[in-house]
Amino acid sequence: MTHRSPVTTVACAALLSASFTLSAGVSKDLPYPAGTPSADEIAQQVYFVNHFYAVKNYGITKKDRAITVLVNKAAGETPTTITLERFLNNDYDDGAINAMDLAIFRSGKLRGTGMLITDFTDDNKSQSYAIWLPALRKIRRFAEPAHDDAWGGTDFTFGDVTLRKPSDETHELLGTETFNDCLGAIDGVEVKYLPDPPQPSCEHKGKSVYKLKSTTKRQNWWYDERISYIDTKTFADYRTDYFKGGEKVKVIDRDWGSLGLADQRAQTWKYWYGKTFATGHETWAVIPEEVVEFNQEWEKSMWSEQTLRKIKR
Repeated sequence: MTHRSPVTTVACAALLSASFTLSAGVSKDLPYPAGTPSADEIAQQVYFVNHFYAVKNYGITKKDRAITVLVNKAAGETPTTITLERFLNNDYDDGAINAMDLAIFRSGKLRGTGMLITDFTDDNKSQSYAIWLPALRKIRRFAEPAHDDAWGGTDFTFGDVTLRKPSDETHELLGTETFNDCLGAIDGVEVKYLPDPPQPSCEHKGKSVYKLKSTTKRQNWWYDERISYIDTKTFADYRTDYFKGGEKVKVIDRDWGSLGLADQRAQTWKYWYGKTFATGHETWAVIPEEVVEFNQEWEKSMWSEQTLRKIKR
């Protein structure tokens, strides 16, 4: 994983905007599989879930003191935090725009910064990034970041969060098994915006999961393959282990919960946890249940550069 540009730091909201998440490649009308899906079909369903295609819009807002918190912790060091809001709009049918994603940082070193990502329907067209820089009171536009750029010091890359498509890897179904582990979390974290951190989630123990091996098509990449554990009913990916040269180099765990809609794929994050084993660095993105909103009557004008200019520092 590499650290290439200032956009890498600013765009850490994409996780939560990324899945903190944008990228065409899978239809927003992808049907639920009628029978046992193939490996490629499972990868497409996972993409559908992570991009919230089951709803027209999705937001993680601020409710009183409740807000999404992104915690970074290097081994042996005090954790740092960033809080943010994020709004994703999938409700476009003009044939040009696939989705738009707005992230606003409310505290930490990125306080007052805003990011607007436009994902286009044309698979060959790069995403557009417009970033409001409060110190300059200006908007800067950037090209799509590299897949292996680390996301603002986190254990997530832009590929993990927004850019990787099912077609970027070859997929093999290794079978179906029972998920028998609790998800990861940062132990003993004490930070200002997370006074009552959740316990490691054991909610998914006992669930039936697909074990999917995804091998990158890129040469000399930072990982060779990923093994993902995916719910056989909702297609929520609970855990992904990354391997290089046969050694596990990173893990990403995702705690999912239902949005209560007829489509079982309508899921929401409760938290993301990541750890890079070579350094011991950990990242934890915690999304309180009360800040999640979806299928709202938000005006499409919310997703505009005008909104970015109105952000208060």
